[in-house]
Amino acid sequence: MSEKMKEVPGIYLRDAELKAKDAITFKWRPNAKYVWAGGIAYSRYLEELKNGRIIGRHCSECERILVPPRMFCDKCFRATDEWVYVKDTGTINTYSVSYLDADANRIKEPILVAVIELDGASEGIGILHYVDPKVDPKDLHVGMRLKAVWKPEKERTGSVTDIAYFEPIKEG
Repeated sequence: MSEKMKEVPGIYLRDAELKAKDAITFKWRPNAKYVWAGGIAYSRYLEELKNGRIIGRHCSECERILVPPRMFCDKCFRATDEWVYVKDTGTINTYSVSYLDADANRIKEPILVAVIELDGASEGIGILHYVDPKVDPKDLHVGMRLKAVWKPEKERTGSVTDIAYFEPIKEG
């Protein structure tokens, strides 16, 4: 059995020492390349997003439609049965109003994100996505109806960001 390290070996530098350039430092940008495979279900999901459609998988055992699609059901652990298109409209299940950007910097205008249960997918199953930044955060609420705003077809790349954001559906 190995003993846990109580202290990392080396010389600790204070922030002031680093800023004063008392330590030898260098900048290096690696030329790293990688490939990522999304698998059968997620690759098809992304391809359909590029074409302006949202697709899921149906499990006939527990009668659920899973979005994003999965080849195996996470509830009954069996293979899903068929592809099913769902609508690009849905309902907010939960949401967040964030005054921090992706790098945890404070921002003046909030980022609005929500878990959206899409029409045609099973209850409780949703996708996390942006809400129209023009929406007043005070107007957001669970149960709010939204519709996807797609990027122009020529700008789509087969990414979840092919949906720019979801905007409220105007009632009436």
